[in-house]
Amino acid sequence: MVSIGVIGCGHWGPNHIRIFSQSNSSKVLMCADLDEGRLAAVRSLYPAIETTKDLSAIFKNPAIDAVVIAVPTNLHFDLSKAALDAGKHVLCEKPLSLDPQECLVLEELARRQKKVLMVGHVFVFNQGVVQMRKYMQSGELGSIHYAHSERTNLGPFRYDVNALWDLAPHDIAIFNYLFDSSPVGVSARGHKCLGGNLEDLAFATLDYPDNVMVNVHVSWVDPKKARQITVVGDKKMLVWDDLDTNGPIKLYDKHVEKTNVYYETYGEFQLLSREGSITIPNVASSEPLKAQAQYFIDCIHNHADPVLANARRAHDVVRTLCAISESISRKGELVKV
Repeated sequence: MVSIGVIGCGHWGPNHIRIFSQSNSSKVLMCADLDEGRLAAVRSLYPAIETTKDLSAIFKNPAIDAVVIAVPTNLHFDLSKAALDAGKHVLCEKPLSLDPQECLVLEELARRQKKVLMVGHVFVFNQGVVQMRKYMQSGELGSIHYAHSERTNLGPFRYDVNALWDLAPHDIAIFNYLFDSSPVGVSARGHKCLGGNLEDLAFATLDYPDNVMVNVHVSWVDPKKARQITVVGDKKMLVWDDLDTNGPIKLYDKHVEKTNVYYETYGEFQLLSREGSITIPNVASSEPLKAQAQYFIDCIHNHADPVLANARRAHDVVRTLCAISESISRKGELVKV
């Protein structure tokens, strides 16, 4: 059994408490939060879990093997470092830090301490996303022209980071996983629709290797909740909709053909659209957070690097977010990553 301490019992922490408490290979011993009301809510559901307002108590507890960190982003680095210094394995919510260099510092510290350091890029454990990657790697879509994502809703609003840093880490992590690479350049625009200090809307264009263009749209001020990605290949096209209960993936047998048309004096291409059937494959239903937790536990047991969501991948995501932020400040100027 891996003994877990959870720091942060607000929006996302209770989900970690539930998942690790339900697992046959882990148990939650302690949780910490500065808000007594949140701790009281945890005690009412899990009376056996010790609660504390002293975050350091979790680091000092020798019975705790691993720490889950689900606190505001600006605290991720300090708490992850403290946990690793205390000899604990760490699962930290995304993004790992606001500074890409700090991700590398934590990576090196985890290596020295021989501890697992993993980041909560939970969508790489989503079975729909996993299936997307399989289609792309099999070549069924052909060469990829472009992809775009929508991650929008009316709220929930945050006050520690803007909509870009809140929502886009998911999509950047997904695209890095799908293309097995990270962007080489970005351009973006953001807007403070509500007149606050933080952008609540952003459009970002990411340039991936092999001339693949990706567009990311994130917003806290949209009338429609969307969690959707479209991938367009030269053979087939694919749409993943995480909110579609009938089937998250639709595979479109659609493409464009170039046909030679010859005239007496010259030849030119004619573009023809080819439309076939739409396939809705069966995608296994499982909770991504549960799969993520089990992966973390397995990496601890096997002394393995969590390659799907390790600090190096977190660094690539944070580095891209910083470049997007710079482009927004420059009103859409292209920024190399």
